[in-house]
Parts: sequence; structure tokens; C-alpha cells
Amino acid sequence: MEKLLVMLFTIVVLTSTDVAGQPKGTSIQGVWRVVEVTMTGPAARTISQIQPNLTIITARHYSRIEVQTERPRPILTDLTTASADELRAVWGPFYGEAGTYDLTNGNMITLRPIVAKNPATMVPESFSTYSYKLDGDTLWVTIVRNQNGPVTNPVTIKAVRAE
Repeated sequence: MEKLLVMLFTIVVLTSTDVAGQPKGTSIQGVWRVVEVTMTGPAARTISQIQPNLTIITARHYSRIEVQTERPRPILTDLTTASADELRAVWGPFYGEAGTYDLTNGNMITLRPIVAKNPATMVPESFSTYSYKLDGDTLWVTIVRNQNGPVTNPVTIKAVRAE
């Protein structure tokens, strides 16, 4: 009976914690998928038809891959004959970035890119700071500031845990 209780306890602990040993739903570590983007300012709106994306957050690093457009990108039949406009339509909305992050003040995350599609974001002083709220398997992040200062029209991203 004792062995059964120990085994049952172990199963409960292993299935209710993430890789870092934190209870699921209390850690931002994991794999996330954006499901909604809310923009403020003159072009304020909410986008819920989100194209493919994935964000992976480990104990110290993050990686983001996104298609930042409201409709699917065109498929090129022949890359060797595509025009500059056709190439921009395919590659322009694609976004990729990976780096390290820091958590501060209980609800702030600062991303520091190491590699990115846009080389300008790879400079050592580049960063983006977001406030975040985690509720179970839903994560909201709102851009607060970057290396240029406070963000005037913040964007809020809603993501759900994919793993």
C-alpha cells in the first residue's frame, strides 16, 4: 500500500509540474501560440484571425517564429523568377527572433535578442520589455518599453499554452 501511495504521489507531482519543477499554470516556461492581438492608438483594433506562430520559453531563453499578416502568405511557384514584390509578400511578414530573457517585478519580462530576421534588433543594446499576466494556460503580454523608451501605443498579445 505504501509503494502504491508513493507511486501515485510521484505521478501527480510529475504531471502537475513543468520542466523547471514549477506548477503548470504558474510558469511562463513552455510552448505558446498567439490567438489574439490587440492594438491601441489611431489604428486600434483586435485581430483574432492569427497566422501560424510559435513561441518557446525555456528557463533562460526564448524563441519566436511568427507570420505577421492577417492572411496567408502567397506560395511562389518558382523562386528563381519571382519579382521583388512577390518575394516581399512571402518573406516580409515572416518574423523570427531568439535570445535571452529576464523576469522582474513579478510581472515584467525583458527580451534581449541574440539572433533575428532583422539584424538591427541584434545589437547589444536592443531589448523589449513587456508586462505580463498568466492565468492558467493563457498568457497576456503588453509591450511597455524598448531601447528607444516607452511605447506610445502598446500592443497586447494573448497566447495559449500549446505544450
